[in-house]
Amino acid sequence: MSETHASTTDHCEPRPYEIRIKGHLDDRWADWFEGLAFTRESDGTTILYGPLADQAALHGVLNGFRDLGLPIISVQCVSPNRKRSEKMKAIVYEKYGSPDVLELKDIDKPVVNDDNVLVRVRAAGTNPLDWHFMRGEPYFMRAKSGLLRPGNQRLGADFAGEVEAVGKNVTQFQSGDEVFGTQFHPGDELFAAGDRAFAEYLCTSEDALVTKPANLTFEQAAAVPVAALTALRGLRDRGQVLPGQKVLINGASGGVGTFAVQIAKSFGAEVTAVCSARNVDMVRSIGADRVIDYTQEDFTSGEQRYDLMFDTVGNRSLSECRGLLASGGTYLLVGMRTGRWLRPLPRVLAAAALSPFVSNKMVLVEVQRSKEDLLALRKLLEAGTVTPVIDRTYPLSEVPEAIRYLEEGHAQGKVVITV
Repeated sequence: MSETHASTTDHCEPRPYEIRIKGHLDDRWADWFEGLAFTRESDGTTILYGPLADQAALHGVLNGFRDLGLPIISVQCVSPNRKRSEKMKAIVYEKYGSPDVLELKDIDKPVVNDDNVLVRVRAAGTNPLDWHFMRGEPYFMRAKSGLLRPGNQRLGADFAGEVEAVGKNVTQFQSGDEVFGTQFHPGDELFAAGDRAFAEYLCTSEDALVTKPANLTFEQAAAVPVAALTALRGLRDRGQVLPGQKVLINGASGGVGTFAVQIAKSFGAEVTAVCSARNVDMVRSIGADRVIDYTQEDFTSGEQRYDLMFDTVGNRSLSECRGLLASGGTYLLVGMRTGRWLRPLPRVLAAAALSPFVSNKMVLVEVQRSKEDLLALRKLLEAGTVTPVIDRTYPLSEVPEAIRYLEEGHAQGKVVITV
């Protein structure tokens, strides 16, 4: 009798189960499976984990999945003493090279410390800096990223998602908050350490993120930080744009350019935008007063003079650009495309040498992460004054294809990764 009694007791003790289903479990059905924790995986499955009292309770859960039309992939009763694997999917690269070096791997999920915020990433924005670090080009970048191989094998700066956990010293956020921000911070050893955004989770500081505007999707919010911060810093701080001034934006259809058009308009400037024929309607729709199709017209040959030229391409000579400026005007160089990394240097040096003798100035814009600037951008986004332009979205598993497309240099606005 004692043996039978012991067996019945063991049978009735709750045992932890791990159940994998095909598809992502909707939050509204989570109450059906109360007591089970669930995570949505990047491969399109959901894993549920937790104790179930007996076989009847297990069958009830499985029947619930069948009622929702979610196929069951596997069911496993695990040891009560076994710790659930804390892994996540992330893009990793172990050597410099083409997008082919990027791999989707299972790595350790980050653990939040006392001062950090753990974010469940829902979307990540791509930027040219991603493929420059992926390729290790130009080579002087490797002084920080690693001489022979990447010191940090992760990529992705901009992100949007939900706060999963906070450290005890964090005061501005709590679990469940929807946020966006960037891991890009030139003041630190950039990409030498730290979590990156092409992953299911990342840990970051309070200063790196702000609450997501309710009128933006995660994908839209992830498109904002680096590109919009670059445009804001260039126009407001370096260019000191004023209402009524005439602003020329070269490369107006790209990630930075689309934000520059809208931010310049928010300051009351009169904006002339330069782009290709296929982007004319889009650029006009985001507020440009005049749009020049560079395939049909040489924008440097007109008689119009500008108070500010905001150049995201760097494809015309310094003398041509200076010729477009009114007296006292400013030329802002923002972007440097493949093969042109060294071209801005002599241009900047030449401008510095000429500045005491001419009425114009040339400035190289460098983005900086700023909590205050992220908050300023959030106001513009909430008001609808600035709206992110997204060309394409790719799932996390297709980051190599996304970077390959970004490298081509023809993206209309931003390219975003969904997680």
